[in-house]
Amino acid sequence: MRERILDAVEEMLVSRGADAIRLDAVAAQAGVSKGGLLHHFRSKQALLEGVLARQVGRFQAELPPPGSPPGAFTRAWLEATIPDTDVPARAHADQVAVAMLAALSGGPEVLAVFRRRYEDWQERLADDGLDASTAYLVRLAVDGWWMARLLDLAPPRDDLHREIRERLGAMIEDGGR
Repeated sequence: MRERILDAVEEMLVSRGADAIRLDAVAAQAGVSKGGLLHHFRSKQALLEGVLARQVGRFQAELPPPGSPPGAFTRAWLEATIPDTDVPARAHADQVAVAMLAALSGGPEVLAVFRRRYEDWQERLADDGLDASTAYLVRLAVDGWWMARLLDLAPPRDDLHREIRERLGAMIEDGGR
């Protein structure tokens, strides 16, 4: 039931925005009673914390462990965040968009959790065996890419999408030399 509730929250976040996240609406979307929802999540903030924790866990599972070859973490960051081919903006499967929406909508406590996780990831990027500025530049480019997609701020499409992803990959392979 918990996963079904989180699925409903993610769908609502992407399709209708954070204002749609009300306990009764989430219960209806998930096909559970409000009591069943409250058994797992006591508030809107708890729902958004649950979504963020699940998305961070999924993202973390795609990242290599410490001690991986140079550039492996930065490469995994790129691959886990920007798909090979252009997909519709704000697609439900877009983990980054869902995580960002949850972090921004859950209030300062939820955002603080996301910020701490980001600090950990940035340390891993800086220690990835690449030139630190290259790893940081790749991260900022990736972050800007998905923010453009999330807000539909003229994101790169089709061939340009692939070219940018390839260019970032080449930067990683080059290691900043």
